[in-house]
Amino acid sequence: MKCAYCDDKMCREGKDCAGITDDISYEGNELESMKISAAIEARYYMQKTRLEEIILYAQEMGYKKLGLAFCVGMEKEAEIIEKILEKHFDVFSVCCKVSAISKEEYELEKLYPESFDPTCNPIGQAMILEKKATELNIIIGLCIGHDIVFTQHSAAPVTTFIVKDRVLAHNPAGAIYSGYYLKKVFGITD
Repeated sequence: MKCAYCDDKMCREGKDCAGITDDISYEGNELESMKISAAIEARYYMQKTRLEEIILYAQEMGYKKLGLAFCVGMEKEAEIIEKILEKHFDVFSVCCKVSAISKEEYELEKLYPESFDPTCNPIGQAMILEKKATELNIIIGLCIGHDIVFTQHSAAPVTTFIVKDRVLAHNPAGAIYSGYYLKKVFGITD
């Protein structure tokens, strides 16, 4: 499959290009998630922000407890998001440096070699939120790799609100919208 290169996108017209339709069945929570997602798109297309959509989705799913797994470098953003979400849910937040595990313990490369440099602890974040019985966990700026480990260990479903991109003001899509950046960094000219 190379859907990104397909100009026709006949799937939009109902064609099963991959031949997998008969092998897929949405049921239970997955079907409920699909219904709620479709309803939010149909009712609020181009009207609601991602944060508003998360609130609507969580409410429609009947979630009461949300977890925030955030990068300590985004503590202000996490605080604002927590204040907003607390108007609707019980919210529990845990920063990436929880438990202060030294990078030296795992022989990890250090950003600050001369001083104590704690590693991020995505497994610890997932464990803490599981103990709080969160029903949906939201990633706020976890590092690449750490976000993956967190997602793999999260007992609750995970969505991402902020993707960390220190160069592009946490807007990673900016790299593909800038003709200059595409040409100079990635060598793509069309």
